[in-house]
Amino acid sequence: MKSIKFFKNAVACLFLVVSPVATKFVFAHGDAHVHGLIRMDLAIDAKTLTVQIEAPLDSLLGFEHRPRTSAQKQAAETMLKQMNNVNALIQPAKAAACKSTRVNVQSTVLQSPKPAGSKEVEHADLEASFEFLCEHPEKLTVIELGFFDDFKRVQKIEVQVAGAKGQSKQTLRRPNKVLRLN
Repeated sequence: MKSIKFFKNAVACLFLVVSPVATKFVFAHGDAHVHGLIRMDLAIDAKTLTVQIEAPLDSLLGFEHRPRTSAQKQAAETMLKQMNNVNALIQPAKAAACKSTRVNVQSTVLQSPKPAGSKEVEHADLEASFEFLCEHPEKLTVIELGFFDDFKRVQKIEVQVAGAKGQSKQTLRRPNKVLRLN
């Protein structure tokens, strides 16, 4: 059963990288919202490295509702800046010569006003996608992740990788921040 679920996720990941019309990643993990966890899907297609993440806001901020106080508003602003600083969060092997080409960070709780009469969300997430163009993708053997450095509440990163070399799944636990690619 797990292998079928993993296969479906890998196929979805490859489809989204290859398909130019797929602008939003579909997270198909099927697991519950878990604090302290970042889920990451990574795809390598030709010279393009695409990284998609989903994380509970609690893992990144310590709360999951719209910021209410000035301290919460400042924390949310700081976190969004950190998430947009892709070069600190995702560092592909230097030999691969990867350059960031796109960053997209979204959280409806943080980025849009609450519609009048709507109910407060109890478990809000942040979704982000990052894209890199790599001159030497064959040399992309490791990626150093800065999420543990920037977000102290993150304890674990579950990573699904899909590419020309196949699919794999890894779990990084604090303080291990080096993702090894097959």
